[in-house]
Amino acid sequence: MAFVLARVSDTVSAKEDAKWLQWVTQQFETIAGEDREIDLQEFKTALNVKEPFFAERFFALFDSDGSGTITLQELKEALNLLIHGNPMDKLKFLFQVYDVDGSGSIDADELRTVLQSCLRESAISLPEEKLDQLTLALFESADKDCSGTITFDELRDELQRFPGVMENLTISAAHWLKPPSAPRCRYRPRPLTSAYWHNHRSQLLCLTAYVGLHVLLFALAASAHRALGVSVMVAKGCGQCLNFDCSFIVVLMLRRCLTWLRATWLAQVLPLDQNIQFHQLMGYVVVGLSLVHTVAHIVNFALQAQSESSPFRFWELLLTTRPGIGWVHGLASPTGVALLLLLLLMFVCSSPCIRRSGHFEVFYWTHLSYLPMWLLLILHGPNFWKWLLVPGTLFFLEKAIGLAVSRMAALCIVEVNLLPSKVTHLLIKRPPLFNYRPGDYLYLNIPAIARYEWHPFTISSAPEQRDTIWLHIRSQGQWTNRLYESFKASDPVGCGSKRLSRSLKMKRSQRRSQVSAMSLENHQFCNIKCYIDGPYGTPTRRIFASEHAVLIGAGIGITPFASILQSIMYRHQKRKHVCPNCQHSWMEGIQDNDMKLHKVDFIWINRDQRSFEWFVSLLTKLEMDQAEEPQEGRFLELHMYMTSALGKNDMKAIGLQMALDLLAKKEKKDSITGLQTRTQPGRPDWNKVFQKVAAEKKGKVQVFFCGSPALAKVLKGHCERFSFKFFQENF
Repeated sequence: MAFVLARVSDTVSAKEDAKWLQWVTQQFETIAGEDREIDLQEFKTALNVKEPFFAERFFALFDSDGSGTITLQELKEALNLLIHGNPMDKLKFLFQVYDVDGSGSIDADELRTVLQSCLRESAISLPEEKLDQLTLALFESADKDCSGTITFDELRDELQRFPGVMENLTISAAHWLKPPSAPRCRYRPRPLTSAYWHNHRSQLLCLTAYVGLHVLLFALAASAHRALGVSVMVAKGCGQCLNFDCSFIVVLMLRRCLTWLRATWLAQVLPLDQNIQFHQLMGYVVVGLSLVHTVAHIVNFALQAQSESSPFRFWELLLTTRPGIGWVHGLASPTGVALLLLLLLMFVCSSPCIRRSGHFEVFYWTHLSYLPMWLLLILHGPNFWKWLLVPGTLFFLEKAIGLAVSRMAALCIVEVNLLPSKVTHLLIKRPPLFNYRPGDYLYLNIPAIARYEWHPFTISSAPEQRDTIWLHIRSQGQWTNRLYESFKASDPVGCGSKRLSRSLKMKRSQRRSQVSAMSLENHQFCNIKCYIDGPYGTPTRRIFASEHAVLIGAGIGITPFASILQSIMYRHQKRKHVCPNCQHSWMEGIQDNDMKLHKVDFIWINRDQRSFEWFVSLLTKLEMDQAEEPQEGRFLELHMYMTSALGKNDMKAIGLQMALDLLAKKEKKDSITGLQTRTQPGRPDWNKVFQKVAAEKKGKVQVFFCGSPALAKVLKGHCERFSFKFFQENF
């Protein structure tokens, strides 16, 4: 039996190898010219590496005959070794890459050259002194006999300290060096599972109630007009549903009402975090019902026009007031046509291709057509004003309160910091009655930038900081770019007046608050007028009611958690007690209503090194606040990932990652960020991350995410597999 299985396995392997060789041949013919050979320049282009050092070293090793070109046979032999070879073959190849002069050993200068290329390949910038420290850390660890060189055996022994690396060693940047893997089946949520119900029960219940209400409204209106024919029944049924939709759709965007509801028990029942998705769904339903309503009336008008008893022609019934259709001077037909045109205009300008292509103003101004639409609806249908009475009153009250509060008194931007990755850090003087919770956001208007534009930004300072409000704004659109460029100018409007007095005052206030995480470089003291509207609540308000919270931020998606992390540590320190005699510290065991957290895992994913810089000072302070606690029992655990950095399984980065690990253990801090937490290369393995979280058993796990929608879908799928509650920031 074993013999048969072995024969089958060999047959499958032979088929895979034949398919792979055929694929490699096709790739080679694509890259090579008519001479069917690859030169160094073609090799560099195909390899797609940032640093020419590795392309040149790989080319020299692939070119076994030293002819200056690589033939198909040479390429197959090299690829076969790297992809199908055993770990020892791969290690010998790696050693030859590092042995630049071909002497059979690696000296310190050669290792430094390799690490310098590794840094460039991973888009990491470190001072020359730090590069020397990394080189010495790895060299001294590998050079066991202190001979001044690293032999093959010493490199092998050093690599064996990192399990799994040698087996998976490859050149991951070369997309053509290995055959395309079979497409992996993406996880799709299963609606009938308990995990899906756990994460979507409130949405499903509300959606069921919404559909049931529409069926009821349609049935009641249609049955009341069954004597007038099918087309009228359909038109009246759709019209009754539209009465509800066109009035209630605005309630989903009443931010002050939603913020108030988040503080009540209704937040546990209603899907308040999905208000925008339900608003969009109702928009699609309104468009669909409007089209059916219009077609039904057109059919009815066509039937009437064909009747000999009707004195009106079809176009008169459809476009004029002469037939007297409607409760206000026969305006039902003309207002219906105008409503349909306005609705279609709003629908088209609300599409993602308009909103996300730098034309947000088109979306914003066309969306304001809801005001004339309401007026036309009141003239169009005799009962719409009754449906609009309560939602419309709430809407105008919220708008009036928001306008009064935001324009009551202008505030001042007292300081500006221009941070890496084009992030603008604004410090705004905090109004006396401006009370907010961690993770809340506000709308900001700066007349000097744009008089009539208001944009939402998360508050990045903790509520415990009384003097100023912090905003971190990434330059990603027209308004945010204008903001950054205006402060980048040498003397922006409003800056410079009484600069030293304000500087001294701000530094003293920050010293008192002791929550400053502000970069001291490239900052200005200003007195620029601005207005704010808010604060408004977000899903992150639930964090303090969690037992084990996992906070995941991607790029600038860190801003909601800046405020939250500061506030969490402030409350955590409040529960901490220290004996004045023996200095023994302990945590108060009783959990209060404000915070039920037992553990917080904070995961930050960035594309490059500079994206970490603006937030590192705050994270350093958070680490210092719990430095005395044991590693395994810490309340807050940080996890940093840099996606541009290559991992330990890549030949172009293995030496660097080993050196970073060794130096981090020696200096007790990461060389990339300066934190105690080691920055991991690449993207997180979410399955392993959530398995670790589940194994800790610190209580009910809730995951909070702010970042790209694509990553949100991935995380949501993993959360459903582990039965974790998932919340996403969206406003």
